[in-house]
Amino acid sequence: MDRLNLLSFTPFRLNRLAAEFSTALTADYARFGIDIPEWRVLATLGMHDGPRSANYVVRCTRTHKSRISRAVGQLTELGLVERQESDDDRREIMLQLTPRGREVYRELVPLLLAREEQLLSGLSAAQRRALDDALLTLEQSLGLMNCQP
Repeated sequence: MDRLNLLSFTPFRLNRLAAEFSTALTADYARFGIDIPEWRVLATLGMHDGPRSANYVVRCTRTHKSRISRAVGQLTELGLVERQESDDDRREIMLQLTPRGREVYRELVPLLLAREEQLLSGLSAAQRRALDDALLTLEQSLGLMNCQP
């Protein structure tokens, strides 16, 4: 019988690293009263100038729609996100950052980029480029949606 060494199994390793990165970033989100799913919504909307559908956020973040829905509800209560009906389809909900949401986004981004820098500090510039290239290749090969603005 073949045995799987979990610690060398790529999906497990990626998941474990993602969990560590998320844990490290959580303190930064918490300063603004938000959690990981709420940050994902804020970040996705913050990449764009105009509104985006809730389904777009779900597809970009690969987060279950119920978690995104709860996050949007919380962000709406906090006054960071506003909902509106789509002009094209009244059943579709469009989301956008409020002025306060943009302000929180602008305050959080430098903190998170500094934390990312800290987390990646063990890699050389060449290793970072190689990691970025490998991740991009994996994202493309898996058909993940390109959510760039």
